[in-house]
Amino acid sequence: MPWQETDVMDQRTEFVLRAIRGGERFGEICREFGISRKTGYKWKERFLAEGLSGLGDASRRPKTSPGELSESMVCRIIKLKLAHPGWGPRKLRAVLERTGSPSDVPSESSFKRVLDGVGLVQRRRRKRSEQGRRLRTPVRAERPNHVWTIDFKGWWYTRNRSRFEPLTIRDAYSRYVLCAQALDNACTQTVREAMTRVFTRHGLPEVIRSDNGSPFAASNSPLGLSRLSAWWLTLGIDLDRIDPGRPEQNGGHERMHRDVAVEVEGDAQADSAAQQATLDVWRQTFNEERPHEALGMRVPSEVYHESPRAFDPTPAELEYPAGYLVRKVLTQGSVKVANRRINVTSALRGWDVGLEPIRDQRYAVWFCRLCLGELDVTSEKFHAASPDNEDELSDAATEECKAN
Repeated sequence: MPWQETDVMDQRTEFVLRAIRGGERFGEICREFGISRKTGYKWKERFLAEGLSGLGDASRRPKTSPGELSESMVCRIIKLKLAHPGWGPRKLRAVLERTGSPSDVPSESSFKRVLDGVGLVQRRRRKRSEQGRRLRTPVRAERPNHVWTIDFKGWWYTRNRSRFEPLTIRDAYSRYVLCAQALDNACTQTVREAMTRVFTRHGLPEVIRSDNGSPFAASNSPLGLSRLSAWWLTLGIDLDRIDPGRPEQNGGHERMHRDVAVEVEGDAQADSAAQQATLDVWRQTFNEERPHEALGMRVPSEVYHESPRAFDPTPAELEYPAGYLVRKVLTQGSVKVANRRINVTSALRGWDVGLEPIRDQRYAVWFCRLCLGELDVTSEKFHAASPDNEDELSDAATEECKAN
């Protein structure tokens, strides 16, 4: 009979203390704890040699591995990485395959293990208690392109009854309006195309603040991830969502929308083209002529500058730490593990997720810098994480509104 599952260390400690104290038959103590005499002597000897630390389970990892890479192969991998520091293990392995026999080339995970062992993997810094379980990034914008805010201005009709609903994007620090453009619809692809134009012209922000509406968030997805916000994450942009029903947390943006309502919506034009022209004039005036007290009476264009983080339209190649299982999310939103398909979310279809082993047949599911929840292979279920609302939310955006 093995040790009981609960309080194993306590049982072993009690056993060895009674065994070395004397006064009881050693065999009877072993029978009481449900172990053999051989096992009992093993733990007694470990305790006498190492103390309490000797009562823990020893590693079962073999001293050597028959599949261990040769020194020459390790050197080739490192040399290739140093020649192309911006390339990931997948690209490096493909290069090595072209220069030699594919059967002799190690697996992608071996590449990751070697590079991680010599410190050539640039790890993403993350705080699991903050980045992993919450999407609020309550920071005050400290420089241009630190925080961008995004939303749709409520729609209105032009005089010919055309519906006009502009997408607005604004730099929170400089108050510079980066986009004020009416779109045909609010679908993910339409908004993504508009944002691609903005990213191409101005570069990337560090954080995007939005509300919880579509297409910025999805109520039925882990941590509210949508196809659009997942794309932002792959670009290295952090997410900052306001609480439902709390527009004051994006106060500066709401204040700008109030100006649009008074100065543009209040002067409805004949059609959408004329209305957009009026909005373009308003945006130019807002950026280049209107002074802001919070900017020392400067105009936004005097403070704003383009982001040093250039936009790369090439789909990102996501990398995860060595030891993670990397799985592509299939079209239906599932991942395949141990020949079983387990649904995670369709918002990530086509992207790779990292599965971090946490215990037998259970994995923490990571996407970029976010832990989405836990996946249980045995039960074939995914348990989504919940955003952490325990931290006090910042009133920076509200104060910013007052400063305008």
